[in-house]
Formats: sequence, C-alpha cells, structure tokens
Amino acid sequence: MKKCFSVLAISCFCFLPLTAQATAIELGWSHQWTTSNASVDGSAATTAEILALDTTNNQLWVVGRNGIDVLSATDGKRVATVDLSQYGEANSIAIHNGRVAVAVSATEKTDAGQVVFLGLDGTIQANVEVGANPDMVIFTQTGSLLVANEGEANDTADPVGSVSIIEYENATNSYSVSTAGFEAYIGHEESLRNEGVRIFTDKTAAEDFEPEYIAVSPDGKTAYVTLQENNSLAVLDLNTKMISEILPLGTKDHSLSGNGLDASNKDKIDGNIKTWPLQGMYMPDAIASYQAGGANYYVTANEGDDRGENVEVSGLTLDSAAFPNASFLQEKENLGKLNVSSVDGDTDGDGDYDQLFSYGARSFSIWDAKGQLVWDSGDFIESYLKDNYPELWDDGRSDNKGPEPEGVALLEAEGATLAFIGLERSNAIMAFDITDPANVDFLSLIYAASDLAPEGFYAYSYNGASFLAVANEGSATTSQYLLSIKAVPEPASISLFAIGLLGLAAASRQRIYNGTVVFHQRTGRSLES
Repeated sequence: MKKCFSVLAISCFCFLPLTAQATAIELGWSHQWTTSNASVDGSAATTAEILALDTTNNQLWVVGRNGIDVLSATDGKRVATVDLSQYGEANSIAIHNGRVAVAVSATEKTDAGQVVFLGLDGTIQANVEVGANPDMVIFTQTGSLLVANEGEANDTADPVGSVSIIEYENATNSYSVSTAGFEAYIGHEESLRNEGVRIFTDKTAAEDFEPEYIAVSPDGKTAYVTLQENNSLAVLDLNTKMISEILPLGTKDHSLSGNGLDASNKDKIDGNIKTWPLQGMYMPDAIASYQAGGANYYVTANEGDDRGENVEVSGLTLDSAAFPNASFLQEKENLGKLNVSSVDGDTDGDGDYDQLFSYGARSFSIWDAKGQLVWDSGDFIESYLKDNYPELWDDGRSDNKGPEPEGVALLEAEGATLAFIGLERSNAIMAFDITDPANVDFLSLIYAASDLAPEGFYAYSYNGASFLAVANEGSATTSQYLLSIKAVPEPASISLFAIGLLGLAAASRQRIYNGTVVFHQRTGRSLES
C-alpha cells in the first residue's frame, strides 16, 4: 500500500504546472574569530559598542567608552588603538571616503558633545561641537554626517534633543554644522499626544524628544530618526535640514494570537508564551533602510526603554470594567511582575488604569515611508528561542523586555536583502530574508558561546565573500562570522496535496506572515554544525 501511495504522489507531482519560479535564500555561517576589547588585553576601547569597516585597508574600527581598537578584518588581530578618553565617552563610529567620525559625549552628558574626525591612519584631524549626548553617527550617500544628539536628562538638567548635520568643506579643509531641532513642535504637545506621540506632561516636545538612531533613505532624500521613549519616528528632510514630520508608531496588541509573550519570571516556566490584555509600545532602538519594488522601507529592532516611570502591574489599580479578572492578572505568575508604564493607560483620568502599556514589542518590524506597519515578527523570536535554543532563554528577563531586540544590520546579497537582528539578552543574532517586506523568511540563528550582549553589527561583502561583524558589549569582544548565502530556485506553485505526500513541508527554514509561521522550507544552519 505504501508503494502505491508513493507512486501516486510522485505521479501527481510530476504533472504539476511549474511555470513560475520563486527564489529562496539559504544561509550558512561559520565563526571566524573573536578578539577581546578588554583593557587588560591592550584595548583602548575597553569594551565593544559599535563598529565600522574601512574598506581601503579591510579593517574594522571598534569603538568603546574610552577609544577605538582597529582590527584586521581577516584575522581579528589588533593593529592600532586610539585613545579618546580626553574628549569624554565614545558612543558611535562611522567611516566614509577615508574619514572616520566618532560621537563622544561630554563628561557631564547634559553638556554639548563632540564629533571627533580622524584619518585612516588614526590621526585626529578635527573635533566639532554638537548637541548633548551624541549617541549615533551615520554618513549620507553624499558624505554629510548626521548625529543623533539624544539629550538625556539628569536630576538637574534636561537638554533638548536634536540632529546635527556636519558638512566637510574640502576647499578649506573645515567643517560646518547645522542643527535640526524640535523647537517648532513646542506648543503642539497636546495635539501630538492625541496623534499617539508619547510626550511626558511636564516636558516640551524639544526637551522630551530624544533621538536614538538614524537611517538614511536609499534615495538620500530623507533620514528617519528613532525617538525611542516617545514611541515615534522623526523624519528629517535632508534638503531643508529640518524635521518635517513626527510619525507615531502605535502599539502591538498582545491579546491577539501570534502576539503573545512570556510575561512572568515567577511562573517557574521558561518560555511560557501567552496572549494577555496588554499593549506593547514598539519603542525601537536601531533602524535601517532598504528599497523593495521601488519603495523605501525601514527595519526597526523594538527594544523598548523607560525613564524610571515603569511599575509592576501588581502595583496598579486596574479598572474593574476593563479588567474584570484584575486579581488573576496581578498574580506574580501572570502579569503581576511585568513592567508597564505608570504614565500611560488611565484613559479617563479617574486614577485607575483602563489599559496596560509595556515596553518594547519583543520583535522587529518593517515600516513604510509613512510610518505604517507593513510586517512584524509577532512572538516568533521568543517562540523560536524557547523551542530551539532553550539555553539562550533568559527567564529572568521575562517581566522586563524579554530577549530585547536591539540592533539591526542589513546586507544585499544574491539579489536578496537580509536583516540581522541582535538580541541583547539572548546573546544571539537572528537572520531573516526581508526581500519582500510583506513576506519574511527566517534563515538562521547565529551566536558564539563566549559573546555576551551583542550591541553593534556590521554586515558587508568584501572580495566576493560576505561577513557579519559583531561588537559584544557584555563580554567586551568583537567577533566575525563568514556567511554562505545561496539563492535557490523553488516552485512558486505546488499543490498542498503533493507537498504533503512528498514531505516537503518537513524542513526547517520558516516563512512568517505577521508573526505566524505558515510554511517550512530549507534549513538555515551553521557551517560548523
């Protein structure tokens, strides 16, 4: 009977129309090297935060608090160091056409920071004053440098957030600075709140907006800036050098199937992923841009962040109509230990909470140029870790932000766009094929046991090969992986009957539609496994 059944299956398959072809991506990886960025090992960086590639010399520049380590991208050996501690705390680095730019916060972070410019030989060429707490730098396609000045508050001061735009004047070998601020939004705070922009009630928009990360559109016309704590994006017009729009990102409904989360670290169950009456504020950290079908899209890692206003659900008074099962929800094994916002959720102003808002969406998302959500990974990240890598599951973070997706790096290869999403608390990177923004494929999980808290990522191709370099803040290490990327033609139309008979749905590469795994394809694997 089995033989007849197999023959029937093969016969059916052979006569299927296979006129259209789709292309799948297979990703393999191997760990190449790891280098210590600890001071005891001769590092000037003293940790590993962000990194950039010097394509002229095939060297990776790794920035940490005190300076820079220059590493050979071939073997990871340290070839030079640059001490920047005299300027303050180094936060970010970018390289373009032989110029290196490093964002450095002042010793007192509420004071004006600087961007230090260096040559590829490590010599300091200039330092330019920018806004308070410059946290990220990125070059545009034309060589302008954009600086995200976060302007974080302390107990005595709250400087305004801004984006500095630095132009290099080749004729005079000098730099000019212009500032895109948020002063134009002062007085419009209430209307912005009504649109969904999160602004603290005792702050002006200029004080409250804190630029975190910047992505330049592929056409070079605009830059999108994450305002993490405000759960919004700011749009910077690179022609006028002004902030043209604030785009609220909305929330993720964790009560919907596919949007669950592990909400408790006290339930004695690792990976207890469930749906709850809860709204997750996306609050992205890193952002990156790419084009698909001639349109611009933006990829965010939805980490989440608070300013000390977070409280546990067990400490709130919940509205009895909105939460008729409040006592059940507030048990520590359920939502009781989950950190939520104390300044969001009292929609009618009567002192109790009608909604619950948690920090971060425990996912990564793809947005269009209007800030509309195109795709979100739902609860796939947590579910995949629970099912496949339980050793990377940190249940102690369940009541906070889970695996904490923080970093993003994109790579164009084999006609596809790959996204690498860093999970700070799970010490790993997840790779996805995002070529079609609405139909995303999971490819592989990448990690090295010695690396902790991946912070910065750089994906690149060099001499016909592709690589992923990772700066790991927790372990003060930099690691590089060699990537094997293959485009594999596959039938675009195969009957489910034939697929089921032939067992084609049993392999492990997964396609995700808005967080739900619906089709299994090939395996993303380590070349070492």
